[in-house]
Amino acid sequence: MSSLLVIVLLCVSGIVQTRAYTSLYCRYSSRCGAKTVYCPEECPDSESANSKSKVCRIDCDSPTCKSECKRIKPDCNSPGSACYDPRFIGGDGIVFYFHGKSNQHFSLVSDQNIQINARFIGHRPTGRTRDFTWIQALGLLFNSHTFSLEAIKSATWDNEVDHLRFTYDGEEILIPVGHLSTWTSPVESVKVERTATKNSVLVTIPGIVEIMANVVPVTKQDDRIHSYKVPSNDCFAHLEVQFRFFSLSSKVEGVLGRTYQPDFENPAKPGVAMAVVGGEDKYRTPSLLSPECESCVFSQTQDAENSSALMEGTLDCTGNLSNGNGIVCKK
Repeated sequence: MSSLLVIVLLCVSGIVQTRAYTSLYCRYSSRCGAKTVYCPEECPDSESANSKSKVCRIDCDSPTCKSECKRIKPDCNSPGSACYDPRFIGGDGIVFYFHGKSNQHFSLVSDQNIQINARFIGHRPTGRTRDFTWIQALGLLFNSHTFSLEAIKSATWDNEVDHLRFTYDGEEILIPVGHLSTWTSPVESVKVERTATKNSVLVTIPGIVEIMANVVPVTKQDDRIHSYKVPSNDCFAHLEVQFRFFSLSSKVEGVLGRTYQPDFENPAKPGVAMAVVGGEDKYRTPSLLSPECESCVFSQTQDAENSSALMEGTLDCTGNLSNGNGIVCKK
């Protein structure tokens, strides 16, 4: 058997773009430490992968530290998801709807080291008292940086067109279309991996959050079932997302974030069809990348100071894989 290629993962979980039998190290994981894990043999390498390929994925936070070969897509029926118009499933597993308002922004998650805002788009047919709304964009604030992903407005839907746009620290970034195409920020604070040729990505902020996102339209079937009465000049391209958090505090806030509080009592009781919760005033924020809202707890200044202290206090270039915080030292 050929020699094994050693990869040091800088995140709690992620996609590995190398051949089967690749050796992995789990960083950040108290369970796994520097345990070696191998990709399943059926996983394709990056050269043979296509839009329908499964990928080698390791979850260093799992009890067994096993890798798996799977397709990476948001699961709209699992906790941490936000799909449809929009339907959320909280950290407590309870389904609820938060409609917000069209062309406004709301904080989905606000914690000490991360804030995730969403831009809502919508449509109000004649005779209705509120908008139908969908999540069109996400804005992330962390480590004194900003990142956004959004679904590009389109009159009609074309599966052969990529409908995603990204920015990092206010500058647009280009991620080539193609399964497993990857972009990493200069200081490796955020990583974006395409999980299909177009319109699907996995966004990872190491040790904080990973976000699986798809761009989808409002289909004719959706329109017929829900009587959206969408106009002919807009297919309302929007995001289906699922979040996985790794370090939320007990004080986390936001439309979705509050459901991760240990003592949170969800007003959307189990078994209630279409349970709608409020909070528009508490979680409305001025823009997609603003940290400000009535109940937001994120602090860019504090987060930047914590990040600086981490870099100064734990940088270890001795080669000891059991220390450090996901920092790789290269000569």
